[in-house]
Amino acid sequence: MKEADDLQSVMESLAKHKALGGAPTAEHRWLAEHGTIRRFERGEVVTRKGQLATAMLIVFAGHLVIRVDRGAGAHKIIEWRGGDVGGTMPYSRGAVPPNDVIAEETTRVLSFEKELFDSIVRECPTVTATLVHLLLDRARQFNANDLRDEKLVSLGKLSAGLAHEINNPAAAVISGARHLKESIAEAARTTRQLGALRLADRQLDAIATLRDACMARVEHVKRSAGARAEHEDALSVWLSSHGADESHAAALAETPVTVADLEALAREVSGDALEVALGWLAADCTMRSLASDIEAAATRIRDLVDTVKSFSYMDRALTTEPVDVGRGIADSVALLEPKRREKGIAVWVDVPDDLPRVNAVGGELNQVWINLIENAFDAVAEGGNVVISAVHEGDKVLVRVVDDGPGVPEEIRTRIFEPFFTTKEVGKGTGLGLDVVRRLLQRHEADIELESRPGMTEFVVRLPVR
Repeated sequence: MKEADDLQSVMESLAKHKALGGAPTAEHRWLAEHGTIRRFERGEVVTRKGQLATAMLIVFAGHLVIRVDRGAGAHKIIEWRGGDVGGTMPYSRGAVPPNDVIAEETTRVLSFEKELFDSIVRECPTVTATLVHLLLDRARQFNANDLRDEKLVSLGKLSAGLAHEINNPAAAVISGARHLKESIAEAARTTRQLGALRLADRQLDAIATLRDACMARVEHVKRSAGARAEHEDALSVWLSSHGADESHAAALAETPVTVADLEALAREVSGDALEVALGWLAADCTMRSLASDIEAAATRIRDLVDTVKSFSYMDRALTTEPVDVGRGIADSVALLEPKRREKGIAVWVDVPDDLPRVNAVGGELNQVWINLIENAFDAVAEGGNVVISAVHEGDKVLVRVVDDGPGVPEEIRTRIFEPFFTTKEVGKGTGLGLDVVRRLLQRHEADIELESRPGMTEFVVRLPVR
């Protein structure tokens, strides 16, 4: 120690230390005699990323931080200030930090190399007990941070996909509403023209019959683009041959109206009256078609919102409850639809209707499904295949996620559940997905296994049925 850090001053710092201040004076003296005072200036790297932490740091003053960028900007995942204990500790596994440990202000610590840990355990039992509690708290904090970060990354991905999925029906609603206002004006105009003709009751009945036939039949006509074009051409030819405006064909082609239907109308209404009647019918059909399109688009938006609510359990407390595994898988697949469509992946889901429910925190279990399914989507090539199935075996529900990607190389299979380990390109993977899956399943007393070879990778999740 330097003279400025004599034994007495170090013992005084230990006595004031938030975590270790309650230890006996004799243990403080032992620590003061065997530790090394170290100072880190602002911006100095204490432990580099990828290097095993080799010292315990009793922080007297200052601020040490680990920041990690997982795709949304760097943020703190853990920090130590005066009164905390950082670095490695007795009984810890000596994990490698996920990024540099940096002093964000001038920091003064009492440092102990790992070679002294056995002596600390023997000579300082009160301090050791405190360190064990701090180690457990740190592990919980790391786990909570990892889970939060992985959820935020997943939320970001899902939000981007959801925004894209909602954008299309939302644009359809806006466009449909704009054109509907124009169609209402056109319908009002043609209604006045039709009324001015003072048609006979049988003629009005013929017009109403055609309109009602359109309403009574299939609301949305399912025709291919080619079939629709042929149908519109046939209507256009008929309209032209009867001196009517051919532009009506586009609106009438969206309905079940046929040339035969128009012939029936022409037998009752002819000349200028036929043109007015057809204009009124076209305007009425356009309004109804636009209203149906708006309803379909709004229903799509509602269904997407319902899927997100169901997936996230946003209206439920974070407590265990009977969870429908099949619904969670279906919601996860639906939320990953943009990614599936982008790569042209074929997805088969085989979940029996009578699959028993499992006791779980629904939102956490869905995090498992979306991570496993997204990994499968990432693994397969364009046009690849993913099969998701579930069965009830004994007191377990088994869920399998299988893809036909290149497989997981044997040399890394034992590492894929490690935190921060990823085979994806920088910025495309946090290395937390499978680690989070493993930890969430452990919390649910479940387990996960991997079997992989080129062309077939299978994750099997075993959930207890309660």
